[in-house]
Amino acid sequence: MPYCPECGGEMIYVPATKRYVCKSCGLMLTHQELIELREKLRPDFETEEEKRKKLRREYLKWWLSKKK
Repeated sequence: MPYCPECGGEMIYVPATKRYVCKSCGLMLTHQELIELREKLRPDFETEEEKRKKLRREYLKWWLSKKK
């Protein structure tokens, strides 16, 4: 059973509206909206090495774009 991304309460599926409704706060979301909201709220677990590589790639892309 899914849990509400806002308050953590239980969400039940209402077939008439095709939405999930939180029992606690009343938030109504479609399945797709629920997935998107969870992805947005999920913390990002990048290591320092991954962050360094990402910054290096972005800098290189920027540097090469200036040379044209």
